[in-house]
Amino acid sequence: MKELSLNILDIAKNSVKAGATVVSITLTETDNMLTMAIADDGCGMKPDFLERVTDPFSTTRTTRKVGMGIPFLKLAAEQTGGSFSITSKHESDFPDAHGTVTTAVFCKDSIDFTPLGDVISSVTTLIQGSPGIRWVFTHTTPKGDVTLDTDELKAVLGDVPLDNIEVIMWIRDYLKEAYAEIA
Repeated sequence: MKELSLNILDIAKNSVKAGATVVSITLTETDNMLTMAIADDGCGMKPDFLERVTDPFSTTRTTRKVGMGIPFLKLAAEQTGGSFSITSKHESDFPDAHGTVTTAVFCKDSIDFTPLGDVISSVTTLIQGSPGIRWVFTHTTPKGDVTLDTDELKAVLGDVPLDNIEVIMWIRDYLKEAYAEIA
């Protein structure tokens, strides 16, 4: 993918499909490293599928027989000299503590480092498309943090839904302002 924000969108959409009620997107940056972690409380993966999830011919899709999102993310991280991991607990084995954590570490000084891209659009798209999920977004940089927790917004908004266009526009503007403060 041309930017990592599209990988975030792809992996988080997998969390939605897995029935997650909480999805955490955490970006942690140092001067030369970027760690991207997406954690959810969805149904998780069974061990046999987890073993082959980085194989592009392993997919839960019924519309086509390939799934490229996770394999491309793994490749993108490893090409920079970084790493990739995915852990998952399936709900049949862990009824009270199931879910998946996908982590990719990138060396930002590598010529193969893919830019982060438009993370604001990815986050707002996820919230608008799945307003019933609790989205927790945190981006920690050497210059400061950007955070957003939709439970906090829901507490203030009351009956106003998160996918209301005015709310989505406010979220977008809030994130833009937060990023401008740490630029």
